[in-house]
Amino acid sequence: MKSIIRYTIVLAVVGALLFFGGQRAQRWFAERNKPRYRLSRLETGDLRISVNATGELNPVLKVKVGSFVSGPIEKLHVDFNTEVKVGQLLAEIDPRIYNAAVSRDEAALKTRLAEVDRVKAELQRAINDEKRSLALKEENADFISQAELDQYRFARSALEAQLQVAEAGVSQAQANLENSMANVGYTRITSPVDGVVIDRKIDPGQTLAAQFQTPELFVIAPQMREKMHILAAVDEADIGLIRAAQDAKQPIFFSVDAYPDEVFRDATIEQIRISPTVSQNVVTYPVIVATPNAELKLLPGMTASLTFQVSELKGILKIPNEALRFNPEKGQVREADQKYLELFTTQEARENSASSALTPPVDENVAAAKAATKRIVWLRETVEEAAAAAGTPAVPVAGDASAEAMYSGRLKAAEIQIGDSDYRFTHVLSGSLKDGDEVVTGIKPPEAP
Repeated sequence: MKSIIRYTIVLAVVGALLFFGGQRAQRWFAERNKPRYRLSRLETGDLRISVNATGELNPVLKVKVGSFVSGPIEKLHVDFNTEVKVGQLLAEIDPRIYNAAVSRDEAALKTRLAEVDRVKAELQRAINDEKRSLALKEENADFISQAELDQYRFARSALEAQLQVAEAGVSQAQANLENSMANVGYTRITSPVDGVVIDRKIDPGQTLAAQFQTPELFVIAPQMREKMHILAAVDEADIGLIRAAQDAKQPIFFSVDAYPDEVFRDATIEQIRISPTVSQNVVTYPVIVATPNAELKLLPGMTASLTFQVSELKGILKIPNEALRFNPEKGQVREADQKYLELFTTQEARENSASSALTPPVDENVAAAKAATKRIVWLRETVEEAAAAAGTPAVPVAGDASAEAMYSGRLKAAEIQIGDSDYRFTHVLSGSLKDGDEVVTGIKPPEAP
C-alpha cells in the first residue's frame, strides 16, 4: 500500500514537472524564434531638400586671338597661364615683307603727289594761254580766230580733268599706304582683354597662312579671378525644384576632385537655359552656376559635383527611408493590422504600373501621387498590447529580464502622412508617431546556434 502511494506521488511530481517545464520550454522556444528586427529611432531635427548634379567648370568668356596677316612667327612674348593686360604684346610675325610694302606704297604716294604738281603746272600754263587769247580777242577780233580760242579752252578743261585724275591717284596711293601700314601693325599680336592665357597654339618659327582661314593663336579667359561658370546638366524632373531654389536664393555647394576635402559654398544660379539636350531618351537642361575664383583654384575643364539646396526644414519629425520601404510577411503582423498589408501591396503595384509601358491617365497618376503620401510603417507590438487585444492578462517570460521580453514578436501598423524627403530621411507631416518611437526597417539574419 505504501509503495502504491509512493509511486503515485512520484508520478504526480514528474507530471507536474513535465507540465510546467513544457510550458516554460514552449515559451522559451517561442521567444527564441521571434524575428529579430532592425530598428531605427524617430528623431526631431532638420531636413535639407536638395538636388544633385554634375557639371564642368569653364571661364565666363573665352576670347580667341587670331592673326589677320600671314608669315612666320618671329617672337613669342607670353606662354600658358600668363596673365595679360589689354594691349599687351603677345607675339610678333616677321614684318619684313610688310615693311617693304610700306616703302613701296610711300614711293607710289610720292609719285602721285609729283604727278599732281606737274598737272597743276600744265593747267596753270593753259589758263594763262586762255587768258591771253581772250585779251587779244577783246583788243581786236581779227587777231585770233574762234578755233584757236576753242583750242585754248579745251586744253585747259583737259588739264583740269587730268588734275582730278592725279588727285584721285594720290588718294588711292594714300589708301594703299595705310593698308600696308595696318598690315605692319597686324604683325604685332596684342591682347584685346585683361585675362589669363589658357591655351597657346603656336610656336616660334611656325608659319601662319591667314589667307585661307584665320589662324587661332591664343585663347584668353578674362575675369577668371572674379568669376567662373559651372555648366551643370540637370534632369528635366528636377528643373522645377531648381527654379524654386533660384527664386528663393538658396545656397549651392560643390566640390571638385582636385580638392576632395574642400566644399565651395559661394556659388549662385545665374541662368537656367531653355536649350534641352536629349541623350538616350533622357532630357537635361543646362544650368549655369557662377562662383568666385579669387585664388585660381578652379581651372577650366574640372568636373564639379553640385548640390542645389531647394529648402531646409527646421525642427521636424523625420523617419528613415528604410522604414517606408519595409514590407513584413503576413505571419509577422498582428491579425488586426493585416489589412494594411493589402494596402501596401496595392500601393506597390500602382507604383510599378506607373513605371511600366501601360501607364494610367495623367489625372489618375497625379491623384495616385497625392495618395502615396499616406504610408504605413511598422512598430513592434508589446506584450501588454497583445494581451489587451486577446482579452487576457499579460504573461511575462519566466526568468527573462531582457528588453525583448516586453514585445510579443509581432508588428503593429502606424499610418502616417509624409512630405519632402532627402537621401536618408522623410518628413512626417501627421500620424500617431512621435519623437523616440522605434520603427522597423528590416529583419536581422538568424543568429548562429
